[in-house]
Parts: sequence; structure tokens; C-alpha cells
Amino acid sequence: MGFLDDGYLLETDAARTLYEAIADRPIVDPHTHADVAEIVENDGWSDIWEAEASTDHYVWALMRNRGIDEELITGDASNREKWNALAEAFPTFAGNPTYEWVHLDLKRRFGIETPISAETADEIWVETSAQLSDPEMRPQPLLREMGVEVVASTDDPTSSLEYHERAVDEVSGVDVVPTWRADRALTVDCAAFGDFVADLEDATGIETDGFAGFLEALSASHDYFAKRGCRASDVSVRQPVSRPVDESRARAVYERALAGGSVTDRDIEDFQAFLLEYVGELNAEKGWVTQLHIGPVRNYRSTLYERIGPAAGGDVSTGEVELTDSLGYLLNRLDGETEVILYALDPTHYPTMATMARVFPNVSIGPAWWFNDSPFGMERQLEYAGTVELLYEHAGMVSDSRKLLSYGSRFEMFRRSLANVVGRQVERGQMPMDVAHDVVSHLAYDRPKELYGF
Repeated sequence: MGFLDDGYLLETDAARTLYEAIADRPIVDPHTHADVAEIVENDGWSDIWEAEASTDHYVWALMRNRGIDEELITGDASNREKWNALAEAFPTFAGNPTYEWVHLDLKRRFGIETPISAETADEIWVETSAQLSDPEMRPQPLLREMGVEVVASTDDPTSSLEYHERAVDEVSGVDVVPTWRADRALTVDCAAFGDFVADLEDATGIETDGFAGFLEALSASHDYFAKRGCRASDVSVRQPVSRPVDESRARAVYERALAGGSVTDRDIEDFQAFLLEYVGELNAEKGWVTQLHIGPVRNYRSTLYERIGPAAGGDVSTGEVELTDSLGYLLNRLDGETEVILYALDPTHYPTMATMARVFPNVSIGPAWWFNDSPFGMERQLEYAGTVELLYEHAGMVSDSRKLLSYGSRFEMFRRSLANVVGRQVERGQMPMDVAHDVVSHLAYDRPKELYGF
């Protein structure tokens, strides 16, 4: 088998047949970190570093891992210098999915099959720069060329969604929809919580000095997003907490935090529990999906955070997250009320989440996320989830990407991995081919459309 050839990841004849059936199905991407302004303005990129690596935390982390100076990653070095540094290190990335994603991007979008290395850096730079000057290599035509039908961005409740409104008229053939990302509403223990409260008041025009106003403003923001096509909320937490908490208790914590008083661990947990239930109620009213991304330990590398700030690729996962007791109240509260998708950053949590999805018909396992969205991680998750719960009820794929060029590559990797998993079951006599075809076709496209109501 050649590098990224037609048989890439496909180990059986059945897998190859199944992949052919889903390879060209449209892409519905319910969770991205898309730059909607980039899509709407449609200016494109000037060079391969800007297109492939300027926003990609996966690339940054691997470059740091190879000892490359930060100046050549997020610093003031030129894009050409950064590309050369990346190209020199790139052969050492082999075995990591980033190695395959970037090469897939080059092959599928640019028609370049030359492996990246110090020796080929200049050749690839020149060829890609020439192609990127073509109007057909700008964001909107590329989305259409990749077959992207829906892109859901990730947006703070205080966002004006200006570019989403423009996208309705200025982006053809692709639906660009927001996602209500409520993380900052839960961070009552952070010094910046007051900033969020003030921003929410500015965005909605509702006074947030009092807790009732805060809840009303969140609801107004939720309504605002709904009118602009939003179909889901999202919250990322290291350790979820759910239990019945009176509004008076949450109000007391809110008022103390805004007044600059100290909050205890119990205060933080109670406030989070109240807000998670409140968000779930808002979602149930509108038929939105409730997404929970569980387990990230943010800004773990202090020197990186101090130099660059958050969202710089310095986060890690932990297995020390309790799910059964911590999610029990919320899942029972939302039972049959709203679709819930659970994402685990640490794969040791898949067994618990799979059993939760087994007993709650409205709970789904989200795709292998972040450190797990590799062929290895995706196949292991699909195999396990399909034996405990129903593979047919898996949530499908999301790119979770900050760069547009990788949407196609990440979905191709998922679809090939899915075909490989199901193809092995066909070859072992576990299901007939016609049933296997229905399963992969459902997960590749139909399932996310139905689940999110796109």
C-alpha cells in the first residue's frame, strides 16, 4: 500500500466497498472553531503556513515537542521561516494524525503528493503560493469543493453574530450557523467573570446587576442565537457537577462573586450545577442539542500561558474525572427533554459514557475528541461504543477544527476509519453488507443532520 493511496486505512475489500459508498457524501460539521469572518470576507490566504499552520494547535504542539523555538511557531518570524522550520521537522511527525491531515490537505486541495521535508519545503511553498492566488482557492469555493453543507461555529453568548447574518446573503451553498458556547457563564470563580456579566448586559441591553437579570440576559442571548440558525449549546468543563440547587443559593453565589468576595469550591459547584440545568431547560424549550465537552485541564503549561495566553495548545487531559454521580441528576432531569451529546477527552471515560447512552435514548456519544481523533482513537471508540450501545446512534463526526482546509481531511479520515471498523465486522460475518452500507451511510451524513435538526 502506498502513502495515502486509494487503500489508505482500508484493510479489507468490504471496507473499500463501504468507503466508496460514503466518500463523496456531503459534510455536516456540527462543531468547529471556524473563523466566520474569514469565510464571509473570502479573502483567502497568501501562503501555506497561513493556510495550514497559523491557527493549528496540533501543529504548534508537535513543533514545540521537537524543540523548535516559539519565535518560529507563534512569534515574529516570517511565515516562510516558520514553514521551513515546520517542513524540516515534519518527517518526525509520522505516526501522528497531523502528519496525515496536512499531507491529505496537500493532496486533495493542491494536488501535491510530495512528502513534506526540508528538501521539499521550497518546492511546496512556491507551488502552493501560486495556487492560493487562484480565486477558487478562497474559503467559500473550497467549502463547496469539499462538499461542506453545514458549518457550525463556536460563539460566546455575547457575540453579535454579525458575520453569521452576512453569511446568509454572502455565502452560497453552505449553511454557516452559530453554537451557543456558555463556558464563561459558569466561571464564577474567575476574575474575568465580572467582565462577562458586563459584556452580556451590553450585548442584550438587560441589566445584570441582579441574578434575575443575569438569567434573563442569558435567555435573551439564547433567543438571539436561535433566530440566527443556532441548533446547539456547548459547555466545556473539566469536572461536571449536577445536583438540585435552589435559585436563591445560586443568586447568593452570584452576588458574592460580583461584589468581589471569595467563593468556595462548594459555591463554584453549586453555581455550575444550577447553570447547567438552566441551559438544559433553555435547550429543551427550543429543541436544541446540549453538548458537554468533559475533561480538559486548561493552560497546564504555565510558561506557555504566560507568554501566549489561553488557547495556545497548552492543555492536557486527565483520567481523574467522575461521571456517574456528577451527571446523574442532569441526565435524569433532561431525560426525553433534549438531545445530549457527551464528549470525553480521556478515552478511559468511554465505557461510562457508553452505558449512559445505553440507558438514556436521548444521550449520544460524541466523536473521538481532540487527542483521540486519530485512526487509532476513532476506531477504538467506534468498536467499543458499538458493542455497548448502538453504533447506529453514535453522534457521527465533527472536525473541531480552527482551519478550514482540514474539514475535508478530517472527515475523510473518519469515514475511512468508520468503513474499516464496519468492514472488519462484515469480513468476520458479524453483519451482512447491505446492513453495513446503511450503518456507514447513516453515520457519515444522515445521523448528524437528524440529531441537530439541520
